[in-house]
Amino acid sequence: MIAVLKHELRIYFHSLTTYVFGALLLAFVGIGAVLYNIQAAVSNFEFVLSFGSLIFVIIVPILTMRVIAEEKKQKTDQLLYSLPITTAQVVIGKYLSLLMIYLIPLCLICFYPLIFSQFGDVYLLTAYGSILAFFIMGSALIAIGVFISSLTENQGFAAGIGIAIILLNYYSVRLSEVVSSTATGSVIAMCAVIIILGAVIRYLTKNSYLAYGVCSILIAGIIITYLIDSTKLEGLLPKIMTKLSLFERFSVFVNGVFDMTSIVYYLTVIVFFLFLSVQSLEKRRYN
Repeated sequence: MIAVLKHELRIYFHSLTTYVFGALLLAFVGIGAVLYNIQAAVSNFEFVLSFGSLIFVIIVPILTMRVIAEEKKQKTDQLLYSLPITTAQVVIGKYLSLLMIYLIPLCLICFYPLIFSQFGDVYLLTAYGSILAFFIMGSALIAIGVFISSLTENQGFAAGIGIAIILLNYYSVRLSEVVSSTATGSVIAMCAVIIILGAVIRYLTKNSYLAYGVCSILIAGIIITYLIDSTKLEGLLPKIMTKLSLFERFSVFVNGVFDMTSIVYYLTVIVFFLFLSVQSLEKRRYN
């Protein structure tokens, strides 16, 4: 795993991607600091991070698009399978290298509250709690990007899908206000999500019976719930869209509350998508 980590870091520091990632993150946070902390004379640095979180829509797919897709395209993933380490260690090594690239500009951002505190009252505890949450949220988004990269050999396709998914997650709370909150609308939407889930399961496992079985059980459960008591499904879709939003949970930290539930949610997302990435590579190995 250490060998994979060193190899990935060597590649990243010899490519333009790392510097573009760091420059965009620092530039966007810097613009936010100018708008909020300097021009508006607001002492809450966490507002800057809330503003800067939008840049994840662009920089995370750029950073993660090649991490596994390039290996598949160049057929060098076969070399990874020959290493005396497990697939999980390969994925974790690649993921840790991405986190280290992410940490470099974030360490520079950590100096911002200290600098601003020399010229006014800055809530350092809230600011650094928000920076920690900002790091963990970014780590969750990077894990999603790694999984998307594991599904394709095309870096451009991986980046495009990543941008679409993160953008949808960013605006999911606003979209939840306009989607149908009726029980029928929730049933239709949930069935569509289950079908997509079944497609992912079939892709990862190549087991059609497992995919069809999971879809059938879940869809049957939703239909039975709808027939017995449809009121339980009213407003379900907007609630799910709000609960699944990584960015909405970050707003809790911006408001000065260190929410451990959100931290656990971020960590769960990280573990879940890294697990899916491992399964995706395992499927390719056995094929």
